[in-house]
Amino acid sequence: MKKFLATTVASLAIVGAAYAAELEGTVHSVDPATRSITLEDGKTYVIPESISVEGLAAGAKVKVTVDDTTGAVTAIEKAS
Repeated sequence: MKKFLATTVASLAIVGAAYAAELEGTVHSVDPATRSITLEDGKTYVIPESISVEGLAAGAKVKVTVDDTTGAVTAIEKAS
């Protein structure tokens, strides 16, 4: 039973990971009023309330994780 449960959990983790895309880019602009960032490629992403936009500024290199099914940003962090 434990082996079946472990296999099921691992399978669900793989399926969940398939629905997220990670994009890297340079911030072109940040609009705190709308909680959106625009990258230099022209794509704009709305950042949910659960993610802080403090510290994001034009010129910053970021990695944005987007849910493929909803298009919602699930994470944003500085890229290395």
